[in-house]
Parts: sequence; structure tokens; C-alpha cells
Amino acid sequence: MHRTRSRITAVLVVAAALAFPTSSLAATATSTGTVEGGSLSLTTTAAPAFSAILNGTDQTPTYTLPLTIEDLRGSGAGWNATITSTQFTTGGETPNTLSASASSITGVTNICAEGSSCTNPTNAVSYPLTVPAGAGAEAVKFFNAAEETGMGVFSNTPTVAVSIPADTYAGTYTSTITLASVSGP
Repeated sequence: MHRTRSRITAVLVVAAALAFPTSSLAATATSTGTVEGGSLSLTTTAAPAFSAILNGTDQTPTYTLPLTIEDLRGSGAGWNATITSTQFTTGGETPNTLSASASSITGVTNICAEGSSCTNPTNAVSYPLTVPAGAGAEAVKFFNAAEETGMGVFSNTPTVAVSIPADTYAGTYTSTITLASVSGP
């Protein structure tokens, strides 16, 4: 009988513990953090060059233009990379020039920079794309990132082809290339 009472008492203690949980001495806190966006930028340290040897045929030498595009804004707004240029000229008192439409982008490679975490861009630009040249030439998009893409740091490398007609005068031709990154797809 004593054992039965002990068992009943043990069952009642367990039932009471389950029915009336003990209070806890825990506390709660709400943590708040602020994450600020950075900037959108496009940079290069390149001094691209091409060469051609006149041989009586039209030629199309190429050069690459390595760029770094950073979208650190954290907005997912997308971006455009734009390009324009001055006309290729030999300069001097009687300059020789190449056509205002001599340069065209034949393609662009774009990869997430080493050590970065990226959302790869979705590009809607088609190639080849003529690079506008001359006074007042308006910049054109040569690569873009649709909304919700293109966040992070990217190595972006356009390949530019330059049309050299067979009857081009020999000389050193120069052109200034202007690049920009603009918000929005």
C-alpha cells in the first residue's frame, strides 16, 4: 500500500508539473541594425591600343577595354554602362581621321570580381554596337543590368573593333573614350 501511495503521489507531482509549468527567468530583446548602401561606379586604368599594317585590304583590328563596375547601393535598381568617343584623328594642322562609325563593340565579358559576392547582371544589349564618335555624340548603352541584378563588383571587358579601310593614311590615330555608369536598366 505504501508503494501504491508513493506511485500515486509521483504521478500527481508529474501531472501538476505539466499542468503548471514553472516560470522562467528569461528576458527578450529586439536587435536593430542599419545597412547603408554604397555607390555605383565604373573605373578603368586601361590605355587600350591596336595596330594594323596597311596591305591593300580593309582591316578590323581589335582592342579590349578592361573595366570595373561596382554596384554597392543595395537597391536592386539595375544599371547601364555607357560609352561615347571622339573621332580617331592623327591631330596636327592637317589631320587624317577615321570614320565617325569606325569603332564598334563586338561583345562584352562580365564576371563577378574575385573575392566578391554578386548577383549576376541580366544584359539586354545586342552586339555589334557602333560606338558613337565626334563632337556632340551621345553616349549609348553597351552593357546593362536589369532590376534585381548586377549587384556587386564586376570585371567588365568590352572588345572593340576598329574599321581601317585599305586607303587609310598611315599615322598614329587617337580617340578619347568616355565611359559612365548610370542608374536604372
